Amino acid sequence: MSRLASALRNRFLPAVLTATGVSLIAAGLLTYSAPVEAGPDPNASADIASSPIPSLDLPTFPPASGATSPSPSVPAPADRVATRVVIPALKIDLPVVKPVGGSGAYPQCNVAMYLTGLHQPGQGMATYIYAHARDGMFGPIWNLAIRQAKPQKLLGLVVEVYTSDDQRFIYEVKDVKLHQRTLDDVGKSGAEELWLQTSEGPNASYPKTQLLALPIGVLPATHAAAHPTPHPVNCG
Repeated sequence: MSRLASALRNRFLPAVLTATGVSLIAAGLLTYSAPVEAGPDPNASADIASSPIPSLDLPTFPPASGATSPSPSVPAPADRVATRVVIPALKIDLPVVKPVGGSGAYPQCNVAMYLTGLHQPGQGMATYIYAHARDGMFGPIWNLAIRQAKPQKLLGLVVEVYTSDDQRFIYEVKDVKLHQRTLDDVGKSGAEELWLQTSEGPNASYPKTQLLALPIGVLPATHAAAHPTPHPVNCG
């Protein structure tokens, strides 16, 4: 039964949301190319590898009348930023912050960061969020994609991104790109999309793993859920 619940939560959630009338997000256009650094902790791989993907109960969603959807006639707030990223099936739940020192600086630990040169959820373009491949961060992505060499297990997983204006944007992972060294593919679709990145090794010489997730819809969030308290640590 737990495996069925997990499948419902992580594979059939897109159909549930679509059926309840949660609208797709408006499209846009973007091109960008720049490297970003986020490395794994070589001492943490054993813990990551030994932890199976948990089973999760299917969540209860509000009725369609309680959902909100971005509209071309109602532009996204200019000051909206991502504040939290959640991948329930991988037990990933991180505050998202603006990178200290700009997007080219070495990433902090215990948080994820958004790439400042791109866009934010609901703006009809590409959002890019990255974090180290360590325990408590994006380590489970590295574990499946690189250590276990099973990137296909990431396909179909649900990703939730909360924003500063108390919204919860929901995406589904559609593609896994291994051994990447540029952002050349980011934004090529000219539509709303989410990219997640983590490193494949402990330093900048290693390439990156990227996940491409496409939007399912958006729901309101409580202020508390959308504003976790970050506790970043300089780990460079």
